[in-house]
Parts: sequence; structure tokens; C-alpha cells
Amino acid sequence: MSAATDRIAGSALGLGLGRLRALRMGAAGAAIHVFAIRIASAGFAYVAQVTMARLMGGTEYGIFAALWVWIAILGHSSTLGLSQGACRFLPADQARGDLALVRGYVIGGAAVTLTCSILVALAGLGLVWCEGSLLQGAYATPLLVAVLVLPLFALQDYCEGLARSQNWAVLAIAPPYLLRQGLIMTAMLGAVALGAPAEAWVAVACTLVATGVAVAIQAVSVIRRLQRALQPGLRCYAWRRWFGACLPIAASDLASAGFNVVDVVALSLLMPPATVGLYFAATRIQQFVVFVHFAATAATAQRFTAAHAAGDRQGLARLVRFQARLTLAATLLIGLGVIAVGPLLLGLFGPEFRDSLPILAILVAGSVAASTFGPGEDLLNMLGGERLCAVVTVAMLGLAAALCFALIPWLGVLGAAWALAIATTARGFAMALCARSVHGLATPVYAGLFAKVVP
Repeated sequence: MSAATDRIAGSALGLGLGRLRALRMGAAGAAIHVFAIRIASAGFAYVAQVTMARLMGGTEYGIFAALWVWIAILGHSSTLGLSQGACRFLPADQARGDLALVRGYVIGGAAVTLTCSILVALAGLGLVWCEGSLLQGAYATPLLVAVLVLPLFALQDYCEGLARSQNWAVLAIAPPYLLRQGLIMTAMLGAVALGAPAEAWVAVACTLVATGVAVAIQAVSVIRRLQRALQPGLRCYAWRRWFGACLPIAASDLASAGFNVVDVVALSLLMPPATVGLYFAATRIQQFVVFVHFAATAATAQRFTAAHAAGDRQGLARLVRFQARLTLAATLLIGLGVIAVGPLLLGLFGPEFRDSLPILAILVAGSVAASTFGPGEDLLNMLGGERLCAVVTVAMLGLAAALCFALIPWLGVLGAAWALAIATTARGFAMALCARSVHGLATPVYAGLFAKVVP
């Protein structure tokens, strides 16, 4: 075992890179934990969405869905890539013993995230005020409340990145995806029971309260754990190095967030709110399939970084193949299960939502097809190649948008589903090609049968 590997094995990450079996089991175990939490949170979210759809009706539910999409897009991008960057820089710096840089990143990243998210929220409010009509219609009050949600959402996204960088999978995932969803559901039911109108602004207000409570609990827990892992000491700030990687990651993250909701946004521009709600219900159920990839990334991205820092090239290649195969198998299994129970789950939203089953099937097929190409995006963001990753993501966002505006007038809501499925598959293929070109690693499942690692 090399000296570099010894340092990694003895670090706070405790990866045990010298033993591939331990590495795989650790990644698989973390992925299972993350997936279990996301499934539980999806259950809460599903019940919450059904409750809101039935309480608010199609129009109000469509308004809430559109606003939540924008909160997610702007909130993720307001971290300027520092949330994902934590998984790239902190494990490597800890492995090298550069704790001053780790302390600087933790404090500096939080300050940048809060500042940027507040500025983005104010800028968005200014644009809406200049536009004028939105502040005079049905979106007026929900928009004003959504502005308050944005900084809290961004801070929670950053806390998630910090926890993931330390392999604290439960702490990273449970507060935003389990606790927050449960609180949204509880708050909405309580508000309506107390006499509040079942309108979009009430749902957004409940989201504000739930996000505030969840981020407070998560932030306190992360701070306490970091204080135990990192003794007080000097702080160093390598802003040029950090932003040199994180800004392209932020661009990719923004494009990725846009990619995930471009179909909903296009529908909101071309179709009435009730139709948007019909489509959005299918996407909520399809999230069960997307969670597989999310869990795999949360469990292995930082492990890719640590293996690369240790110079364990063969171990890294095997971990990539292991992740790709496990992700495809789980995606296919969960996808088939979701389609099988789709009529029941969709019917709970209301009788008219059963018509969304073809939408759900197309979206699931796109996720399964994309998963065959493996973790190319993770490798580009974690090991170098983030600029190329951003270019590919932006290009695929453009493709998805173009397909949406071409197919929706022709096929209606099915056009949006086909557009996203095609673009999702193309994105996975492009990321695999780029990862092979930059790092010499074959990420597709089928390539692992004969590909060799480039020395």
C-alpha cells in the first residue's frame, strides 16, 4: 500500500481505499441508506402532492408546482457550485492534511451561498416587479413568499454538500428530503384545518416554514460534527482554485436543474395550469426512479475523488464499473415497479390523473436508457473536466428545450415526455464519451466487459 493510500485510509473519511471490497461495500451501503431515505421522502412528498392537488384543485396546484420548480433551479444555482465542490475539494484536502483549506472552504462557502442566494432572490423580485403583470395576478402572493424560501433552500443545499463530502449520508439527505417533506405535508394540513384557504400561497408559506426548520436542524448538526472532525485552527481561502472548478460546476448544476424541469416550464408557457398539474403529477412519481442515480452519486462521487487522490487507478476503474452496473439494475427494477403501480398512484391525485400513465412510462424509459452509460458526469465534476461537463449539460438543455417546443404543439403533454426522455439519453451518452476522452475510463455498463484502463 502506498504512502498516499495510507494517508487516505487514516483520514476522517475512513474510506479504506487499499481494500476494494471495503470500498465497494461502503459505497453500496451508503447508496442503500440514501436511496431508502429518498424513497421515504418521496412517500411524504407524494402524499403531500396528492393532498395539495385535491385541496387546491388543478389551477392552484399548477401555480404551486411552477413556483417550486423555480425555487429549486435558483436555489441550487445560488451555491455557485460550492455544494458539489465540497465533495471534490474537502476529501482531497483532508487526505493531504490541509485542514486550514478545509476550514476556509466550510466558512467561506456558507458566506458566499447566503450572500448570493439573497441577491438572486432580490434580483428575481426586481425582475418580477418590472414585468408588472405577475404581481397583479394569481402568482402575486405566492411569488412574494417564494422569495423568502430561496435563501433557506440554498443554504440547505450547501449543508447537504458538506455532509456528503464527509460520507455522512443520513445527515446529508434526511433533513432536506425526509424532514422537510414531512413538515410541508403536516403544515399544509394544519393550516387548512385552522381555516386557511387551500391556495398556492398557503402551500408556499408551508414550504417556507418547513424549509426553515429543516435547515436549522441540519446546519446545527453539521457544525457540531465538523467541530469534532476539524479542530480549531487557521483558515486558508483558495478562492481562485475553488471558483475555477466550482463556477463551471455551478453552470452545469444550473443547466442540470433546468434540464430536469424544462419540460414543466415549457408546458407552463404553452398549456393551461391544469395540464401542467397533470404532467407534474407524473414527474413526482417518476422521481422514485431518478432517486437511484441520486443515491449512487451521493454515495460514490466523493469516493471517486479520494481514490483519484490516492493514485488508485485500478480501484477507481472497478468502482466506476460497480456503480454503473448497480445503478442500471436498480433503475430497471424500480422503473418496472413504478409503472406497475402507476395507475394506483396516479389515481390518488384524482380520476383525471390516470391519463398520465403514458407520460410516466416514457419518462421511466428515458431514465433507464440514460443509466446504461454510467457515471460519466460524476467523473467529470469530481476528477477534472467540469468545464466540458458544463458545455455538454448546456447543450443538452438546449436540445431538451428545442424538442419540447417542437413536440408539445404536436403531441401535447406526451411531447414533453418524449423530449425529456430523448435528451436524457443523449446526455448520458455524451457524458460517457467525454469521461472516456478526459480520464480514459469507460463508464457504460456494456464497456466494462472489454474496456481497459488507459495508464
